[in-house]
Amino acid sequence: MTNATTPVRPEPVEGLRQAQPERGAFGKVAVLMGGHSAEREVSLMSGSGVLKALQSRGVDAHAFDPAERDLSELKKKGFRRCFIALHGRFGEDGTVQGALELLGIPYTGSGVMASALAIDKVMTKRVWLSEGLPTPRYVLLRKGAITREQVRAVPDELGLPVIVKPAREGSSIGLSKVQGYSQMGDAVQQAAALDADVLCEQFISGDEVTCPVLGTGDGARALPVIRIVAPDGNYDYQNKYFTDDTKYLVPCGLPAGEEEAIQEIVVKAYRLLGCRGWGRVDVMIDSATRKPYLLELNTSPGMTGHSLVPMSARAAGLSYEELCVQLLASASLDNEKGAAKK
Repeated sequence: MTNATTPVRPEPVEGLRQAQPERGAFGKVAVLMGGHSAEREVSLMSGSGVLKALQSRGVDAHAFDPAERDLSELKKKGFRRCFIALHGRFGEDGTVQGALELLGIPYTGSGVMASALAIDKVMTKRVWLSEGLPTPRYVLLRKGAITREQVRAVPDELGLPVIVKPAREGSSIGLSKVQGYSQMGDAVQQAAALDADVLCEQFISGDEVTCPVLGTGDGARALPVIRIVAPDGNYDYQNKYFTDDTKYLVPCGLPAGEEEAIQEIVVKAYRLLGCRGWGRVDVMIDSATRKPYLLELNTSPGMTGHSLVPMSARAAGLSYEELCVQLLASASLDNEKGAAKK
């Protein structure tokens, strides 16, 4: 893992490794990658890694880019399962999931409703808050109805610094950390160029961590927590995917009991949104109170060389290839009666 030290290997997560299916058991598999979102470049990297891993385990897997081919081809070409390696809108937001439901082709990750909820950071917050889960305070600004007075009032309500970001983008695209009133206008304009809803969020100063989850319902289990130490605390798009300057610590090195507490709240957050298969929850820990705050949930996390789910899985004793096969084995439909016949 990148710039990480691992003096003690975490204990394997109980029940994590599952029996690997026989070669050819999945039939013809499409790895959906690329797509139309702002995260297309990252999706292509994720999909390429997944494709290679599945093929190395004897899976009849093929690349499929929805930006270049119509999804109806999946049925016509005899695909039996889909591994969704798409990120962001038109891939992680319930749209592709809905199309696959209609086609009757099982797919990896969360279903239509959970995907649509999780891609929307504001709706995710509302659901979490309704059940008492902690998340930073926020102000929602809607494109076309944003006034200078509203923009200027945000720091008064949330304090400075403040985080400004599109409500439905990932990979920190369009995100700004605003240090002063004079920066608010540009930050809101940048976010509004990508989304009709702009989320202004209380900045939590402290440790930045992330925790993947595998499984569904009562069977969902948290993987080891990863602590992220980015240059100058700036875990942006560049530092996420294209540099080796960010440190990823697993074991995370948090005080005793904190990792377990974060894993517990992450699994609650995951189940509350109705997620299945896998996901990853990002969390900030307040340096003064040590209270964790849920930021967002990714239902189709990255699978690149810098990605965090494979890193955490390795620390728990699960290789990249095993992870990919296990996720493919979990592919399902909201309506299982519509599944394609094998």
